[in-house]
This record gives sequence, structure tokens and C-alpha cells, in this order.
Amino acid sequence: ILRQRLQKVRERYDYILIDCPPALDLLTLNALLAADSVLIPIQCEFFALEGVSELMDTIERIRESFSHPLKTEGILLTMFDDRTNLTRQGAADLREFFGDGVFRTVIPRNVRLAEAPSHGKSILSYDPGSRGAEAYIQLAKEVLTNEQTRHAQGA
Repeated sequence: ILRQRLQKVRERYDYILIDCPPALDLLTLNALLAADSVLIPIQCEFFALEGVSELMDTIERIRESFSHPLKTEGILLTMFDDRTNLTRQGAADLREFFGDGVFRTVIPRNVRLAEAPSHGKSILSYDPGSRGAEAYIQLAKEVLTNEQTRHAQGA
């Protein structure tokens, strides 16, 4: 149903983002079936690293079981604190395993990012000059650049 509803408005938008909870429940599975691609945010912590392999298995099962060509946009390192060994090692492990599948942009652990939702605002409205806002702007640019590169290679 979600895929059918989105199909009706697709031509009005360049991008439609569906934010899902960090659980592989029915809502998330429906969102994956409605999506063209998935961007995977992940914290560089032990349990999050284990969860990404489960998500990748689920994405592969969706591709096979439903003949759904779901692309992986990339893995986004979030709540990144490069002062900790755990974060640095987790990032290194992800980059080693997924290579170019990990975005160069990382989203830092940032108080302003945590405060914005409690004020009912996006980070770009709440504090556009914060490190978190700047990181999300950089991510958007990286996604657009990646898409342009894919289109140029396909042309």
C-alpha cells in the first residue's frame, strides 16, 4: 500500500525520505519494499555493528523474495565521536568491510542535533551553523554527487 501511495506523488519530488526506527519490524519492511534505495545510519558501537549485518541480510532477502531492486546508497556513520577508540575502530572495521559503501561524511555527536527535535525544528532551522547541520549539508552534497556520478557512468 505504501509503495502504491508513493507512486501517486513520486513525480512531484526529486527525493522522498522515509525515516524508519532502528528495528526490523513490519513498518520498516514495508518502507524497504516501497523504497528505491536505502541509506543505513549506524553508530560505531558493537551492537550496532552486529545489527548492520542483519539489515544487509534482510535487504538481500527483499531483493530475492520480492524481485525488488533495492539499492544501498551507503552506510552513514552517526553520533561519531573520534575521541574514542571504539568509534575509530568501528569506523575502520566498517570501511574495511564495506569499502566505498561507507559515506566519507560522518555525522558527529553533537548537542545541537539532540536539542533540535525537542524544539520541534530540524537542525537546519534550529542551528544551521552547528557542526551537525554542516555535516548533514555535506551528506546531501555527497549523495547528489554520487547520483550524478552513477548517471554519468550509465550514460
